[in-house]
Amino acid sequence: MSSSSEVSSRWRLDWPTSSGGRPAAALLKVSAVDFRVTEYLWPDCEGLQAEIAGAGEHLCVRIEKTGDNTEYVARELSVLAGTKAFEVGFCGLKDRHAVTVQWFSLYRPGMESEDAVLLSAIAERWPVLAHRRHARKLRRGEHEQNGFEVVLREVSGNRAQIDAALSLLAERGAPNYFGPQRFGLAGGNLDKAVTLDPTRLNRKRGGRRGGGGSASKNVLYFSAARSWLFNEVLAERVSAGNWFAQLHGEPSENGEPTGPLWGDGGTQAAEEQEKLERAVVARHPEFEQLFASTRMKPERRALVTRAVQLRWEWIEENTLRLHFLLPPGQYATTVLGDVFELKDMSLSRDNK
Repeated sequence: MSSSSEVSSRWRLDWPTSSGGRPAAALLKVSAVDFRVTEYLWPDCEGLQAEIAGAGEHLCVRIEKTGDNTEYVARELSVLAGTKAFEVGFCGLKDRHAVTVQWFSLYRPGMESEDAVLLSAIAERWPVLAHRRHARKLRRGEHEQNGFEVVLREVSGNRAQIDAALSLLAERGAPNYFGPQRFGLAGGNLDKAVTLDPTRLNRKRGGRRGGGGSASKNVLYFSAARSWLFNEVLAERVSAGNWFAQLHGEPSENGEPTGPLWGDGGTQAAEEQEKLERAVVARHPEFEQLFASTRMKPERRALVTRAVQLRWEWIEENTLRLHFLLPPGQYATTVLGDVFELKDMSLSRDNK
């Protein structure tokens, strides 16, 4: 999570940290090997066996990729497998500028005898770490968790203060902000959301002109606005120092405090908490009106993200390696950005 934007924006894209500041700065993603993500889907696959017992119409492959985003790999797999693009499933979008391990499912009913040939073809492009047959297509968010190994370079700051901040992070967690990548460069997705016709979000995709692509973009912009409002409410809680405690009138998620994913009717909170959330959203009438005209059901999201099994080591004087696990839909950069002023070096490579 970069704590500042090199491009000016009308939108706030950096929110308060849990301690009111960051005790350190560091470079993130100097190279792809500095950011490793491992997706865990089936408990019996953690040992990366070559073959896992299973049966079903879908061939699932666990591959390692570097420098390729998830959607590109999915398209390439559909070509190799001779399937339609929508017949390839995966659980989440993984970083491009990283070494990532994740599962893909390929719809191949009755073609078990041809699996070996296809797996060999895939292995020519990406290492195949495991494979199995499965009854269903993999869906977004279906995996159990993501494991991260992150190397931060040119770390500046007092080492004792950094270690203390990381210890507190391991104990208490961090504010569960959506990462800035969701909002586009300089908040461009939010600029698009402001111009949306809300009624278009209520229409079914398709039609004579094949509006599926346009509808998909609209949903992306709408989701960005929803996520940004969540961050604004969470920022209010962080500034008040009560983001890790459940307040009166606030729905919980497994006993954890939650914030609003805005929708038709606004929020599921009640009483004082509802008043707080509505007051924050009312500061942004352009988005308040957008959500008032849709049929999106209000939802909740945890305010706290916890880096499970967080551990770290100083491998050089100013180089730090961290390991931790996160649930689906939560951001490693958000966790690290609560302690470090991060400069994401992959952004400069994208802009070349």
